Amino acid sequence: MKVVIQRVKQASVTVNKEVISQINKGLMLLVGISTEDSKEDVEKLANKVLRLKLFEDLGVDANTKTEWVGKPWQKSVVDIKGEILSVSQFTLYGNIKKGAKPDFHRAQKGHVAQELYEMFLSLLRAEMGEDKVKDGQFGAMMDVGIVNDGPVTIVWDTRDK
Repeated sequence: MKVVIQRVKQASVTVNKEVISQINKGLMLLVGISTEDSKEDVEKLANKVLRLKLFEDLGVDANTKTEWVGKPWQKSVVDIKGEILSVSQFTLYGNIKKGAKPDFHRAQKGHVAQELYEMFLSLLRAEMGEDKVKDGQFGAMMDVGIVNDGPVTIVWDTRDK
């Protein structure tokens, strides 16, 4: 599985001109599922997202000349009681090595991808609570709005060693 993780001040998903999900401070996830992914990848990604230290500790001085308020890279989204907005994004597996048109053969087929994606959301919600983990609409044309916090953006693949 591949993910783009963005630390946000707020994020939302709109479908057919209607906001269907929105969060405040937390993480915006764009999640791609490949034909090689399994339950183990889902568990690995959920664990990584929940434990990743992308937020500052406001109780400790930054001890740096930058504009950080608090010590950076100390807290996870769980630690700060933040929120997650996750969107399934098959285009993360688009291959553009040949020609100008992307090839999506590495992206998992809809029904299998949706099953793995729902499992991923369930693991996040089991730890954070139902109200803290929002998602888009699987397979829909979505407008995703974000206000980056930083900006902080991390790209990770469960297959990376």
